[in-house]
Amino acid sequence: MAAHIGRRLRKGAATTAVAAAAVAALSASQAPGATVDDQGRQSTGDATSAPDTAADDSATGNSPYYTDLPPLNSPAPSPSAGSGEAGDRSAAEAGIPATVLDAYKKAEAALREKKAGCNLPWQLLAAIGKVESGQARGGRVTADGTTVTPILGPQLDGNGFALIRDTDDGAYDGNRMYDQAVGPMQFIPSTWSWAGRDGNGDGRKDPNNIYDAALAAGHYLCRFDWDLSEPGDLRKAILSYNNSTEYLNTVLSWLEYYRKGTHEIPDGTGALPEDRSDARPGVTPSAPGTTPPARPGTRPGKPSGPRPSPSPSAPGTGSPSAPPTTPPPSTPPTPTDTVHHLEDAGTGTLTAMAGHTFAERISTRAETEAGKAVAKVRIRFTIVGDTDTTFAGGESVATVTTDASGVAVAPALQAGERTGAFAVQAAVAGRSVKGVPYKVTVTQRVADALTRVGEKELTCVAGGEFAEPVEVKATYGGEAAGKVAVTAKLVTSADDPAENDKGPYFKDTDGKAIRTLTGLRTGPDGQLTLPKLYADDTAGTFLLRLTTAGGATLEVELTVEPAAAPSPGPDPSADPDPSTDPSTEPSDTPAA
Repeated sequence: MAAHIGRRLRKGAATTAVAAAAVAALSASQAPGATVDDQGRQSTGDATSAPDTAADDSATGNSPYYTDLPPLNSPAPSPSAGSGEAGDRSAAEAGIPATVLDAYKKAEAALREKKAGCNLPWQLLAAIGKVESGQARGGRVTADGTTVTPILGPQLDGNGFALIRDTDDGAYDGNRMYDQAVGPMQFIPSTWSWAGRDGNGDGRKDPNNIYDAALAAGHYLCRFDWDLSEPGDLRKAILSYNNSTEYLNTVLSWLEYYRKGTHEIPDGTGALPEDRSDARPGVTPSAPGTTPPARPGTRPGKPSGPRPSPSPSAPGTGSPSAPPTTPPPSTPPTPTDTVHHLEDAGTGTLTAMAGHTFAERISTRAETEAGKAVAKVRIRFTIVGDTDTTFAGGESVATVTTDASGVAVAPALQAGERTGAFAVQAAVAGRSVKGVPYKVTVTQRVADALTRVGEKELTCVAGGEFAEPVEVKATYGGEAAGKVAVTAKLVTSADDPAENDKGPYFKDTDGKAIRTLTGLRTGPDGQLTLPKLYADDTAGTFLLRLTTAGGATLEVELTVEPAAAPSPGPDPSADPDPSTDPSTEPSDTPAA
């Protein structure tokens, strides 16, 4: 009992100290125009940068979470720190289970490579994992990172929680009526369908696997080109995960705590948090993995409260009159509920060159069954197929709210390097209604002009090599055309495109002569320097023809000069110079 009381006192002190620090950090990064609604949810007036934090379009559906705050003791206690039950629990609270910690660090490394500008710290994933599931229920995971038993939040049936009807036919949460948050990072099925990742390389995207869930959470937090080293972007990212100021402060508290240091503990030995955000006087909060039990005297999904007492007996009657019948309150339909189908809203041809931004943007209209426009409906645009094309910020999914005319215009598509056709699917977020598929095509990079860099004549002596390399620049519409395919070919003549079998040549990797090069590409600046050219023993003027995707052509003249004739040596038959003939020189030997 003493240990329990001591823990509650310590925890109360921690709540005061750490919450104060979190609020101070939050105040320093408060965005202009930020407001808090009557549900404690924070938003900002900057509609262009604020995330869409509607329940059915967030990571967790704004599901309940743990509100326990970090302990006051050191994040990395020494083996002698603490004793007994209190000391053991403190170490368990401060530590992170080995497999869970490994998943967070691997996710950070992957995001450092894929989205370096996001600056995602693994401690943020640890803070969210602590608040969402108590680090996968204290690290109760298998060797590959899958939770021993599924972790499910309460069903989001609108009874004290957000109303999110089933979107996955129960595939992830086993519930075909309403969605529930799933796994150690508590993704709702509709978010996992596009945010899910394979973090452990087994070919599956499983929200119950901590490696998959941690990587998905990292990508989710790094969308919109957010830089998490900036306090404002960090705040927006956390609020997009669960839109509550209390949630934000709790995550920031654990983030600060883990940044000061932590330690690894064995899987399955972590302490389970106790306090939940859905705790109310007289009601036992639901732990992740369960559906809230019905309160006494109520049926699941029905509002609670005292039953109406019978009316007093009418005068002159021996029995009380029947209680008045009042129809149960009904939830008015939301705009999303009234959508019957989606229609294309005049989208043109969706074609762009690799590496370029699409000029045309997808426009979709939400309509009722009678064809009437529906405003304030979230439309989710998802890129489907084998492509590296993305929306702004490098994401494959974008959510846009319809305007007064019922139209949602998707962000501009940015073509990747992979050419070919794929699709963008427009659907209503949180509803299974008829959507609209859009065919999208990425074409190869092209150039409409090709010019030589430099004006020096390209000459060589037969049997030698050209001292100057051939340098060219490709352009498209007057701008540098980078990564454009170029073919270089030594042709017979301007009128005969056949490959020449004599004159200048290139060398392959084995040093053999070749006169056609394919697979060349211009650099980012549109320039290309060809490999060194050599000449055989044939003198004359030759043509090097360069062509690009898109039809740009350039012919470069190459001159091979005859090898110099060898200088003649002395003629042995010629008469010797008398002046040097030894027989004509006087002799010092006296005559006989």
